[in-house]
Amino acid sequence: MTAEALTAENFDATITDNDIVVVDFWAPWCGPCTSFAPIFEKVAADNPDLKFVKVNTDEEQALAGHFGIRSIPTLMIFRERVIVFQQAGAMPEGALADLVDQVRKLDMDEVKRGARPHEANGSGDDTLH
Repeated sequence: MTAEALTAENFDATITDNDIVVVDFWAPWCGPCTSFAPIFEKVAADNPDLKFVKVNTDEEQALAGHFGIRSIPTLMIFRERVIVFQQAGAMPEGALADLVDQVRKLDMDEVKRGARPHEANGSGDDTLH
């Protein structure tokens, strides 16, 4: 499986239409990005049920800027439209495969409760108390 290009135009549909999306922010001139690419592709091939995408930060500067990408490669993982992981730097294949397994096992109800503690009181009020 080859990771698809993620652009500003297909971002919303990609994140909305897939339960887990693994994103590699990269650039063609970046040595660590080039070294990480085959690892990313291998783990993508091993997990065909997940969506693996790449953002060329040279071509998609607005998208990279929106997520505050300051260093590449940066790996970001969305699950149910929530960012559950973000880290700059390449990683070995075993670490990436383990990370993907951990993301699969996340209790997203718990993650969402933790992401929005103000909703726990049932008020639905977005103001700080």
